[in-house]
Amino acid sequence: MTGELRIPGHHFEKGGRKLILSGGIDSALTEGLSVPAESVPAQRERYASAADAFLAKYGDGDVSLYSVGGRSEISGNHTDHNHGRVIAASVNLDILAVAKPVPGGVIRIQSEGFPEDVVEPSAVDAPDKSKFFTSAALIAGMEKAFLAAGYEVGGFDAYTTSNVLKGSGISSSAAFEVMVGNILNHLYNGGKVSNVEIAKMAQFSENVYFGKPCGLMDQTACAVGGFITIDFADPAAPVIEKLDFDLAAAGYRLCIVNTGGNHADLNADYASVPAEMKAVAKELGVSVLRETSREALDALLAKHGKYLRTYLGDRAILRAYHFFAENDRVAAQADALRRGDIEGFKAGVTASGNSSFKYLQNVYTTVNIAEQGLSLALCMTEEFLRGTGGVCRVHGGGFAGTIQAFVPSGLTAAYAEKMNAVFGEGACHILSVRRDGACRIL
Repeated sequence: MTGELRIPGHHFEKGGRKLILSGGIDSALTEGLSVPAESVPAQRERYASAADAFLAKYGDGDVSLYSVGGRSEISGNHTDHNHGRVIAASVNLDILAVAKPVPGGVIRIQSEGFPEDVVEPSAVDAPDKSKFFTSAALIAGMEKAFLAAGYEVGGFDAYTTSNVLKGSGISSSAAFEVMVGNILNHLYNGGKVSNVEIAKMAQFSENVYFGKPCGLMDQTACAVGGFITIDFADPAAPVIEKLDFDLAAAGYRLCIVNTGGNHADLNADYASVPAEMKAVAKELGVSVLRETSREALDALLAKHGKYLRTYLGDRAILRAYHFFAENDRVAAQADALRRGDIEGFKAGVTASGNSSFKYLQNVYTTVNIAEQGLSLALCMTEEFLRGTGGVCRVHGGGFAGTIQAFVPSGLTAAYAEKMNAVFGEGACHILSVRRDGACRIL
């Protein structure tokens, strides 16, 4: 971020709000946070309103502003749980926070629209199962992770507001975890903790204190910013690389369309994917598919195809084939992004989408085959983008929810109008890939 905006000890009652509204953070918004120019006035108001809400709740003091973006999975659909490769990107929808340090070690966070979280220092000592799946648990887990790594922690008051969409595969919970680490990093550690470290701490917090056995993709994409690729061959030490690629300069915008599907009864669908892949891996003598190969599966099917089809089911075998192809595809797409080869990258997006639909089979649930919002959105998008160079695929876990489209910049308004007409006003979100990850902007 631009150094001149990092003003320690800024008091909003003494001009901070005026600084925001007069354009004092505009370069941070447009450069680091990749906010389109036409959206800057609305973002000024958003940040100023958050400052007002903070002042009303906690009063003035040594106040600073922070931002963490949401994320989009770009490729590697359902590969990370079998130690595969993924590509993800931070997006310009974000959680922003206004915060100040306070003595005594207590953390208080007022998230807009939710009850205040108050976390005492004693809550950090060990996970509390009664607090599982609460934001207070995430806060305590982040403090514990900082302490375990030898870093400083302390009390602070914060007000947060978020436009990271819930239920749209953009990782609102990961953004919150990373935000807590972001604040602790700048208030008590001089900003020396790397964003990759913060992402790993966030995964620890979610796994151990929150009670959810998540991977590392969401937290890393939110924390690091831009396009990243992660190789989970060794999940204890994943290889993370930031890819220097400018999607906007290539002439495209990332669009996410929320089809409004019901996620309530999809737990079995989501759980079936890693379970079936690992069942195939077991037949191949390994624990996860990354430890074997397509050639090994070909050979096993040639010898014991009837048994495998009966015992595992055809879908499990198809999902294993998806894994092998998708894992290689991610490597090829990452190479394309390194070269600035947008056509090679887009070819991978289309192939990933086709494989997800035909082999992974996560575009609709078989529990309710009448509801196929993702299929309809993909059908409409492919027709709209025909001949334009745009591409699309299922987004995130699938079965319901969202699709992803790379749309030529000049067509995004027309595309949004078409999708909103079918799936509801505001269903289509036109996003930018955000350059910076977790950061302090004032």
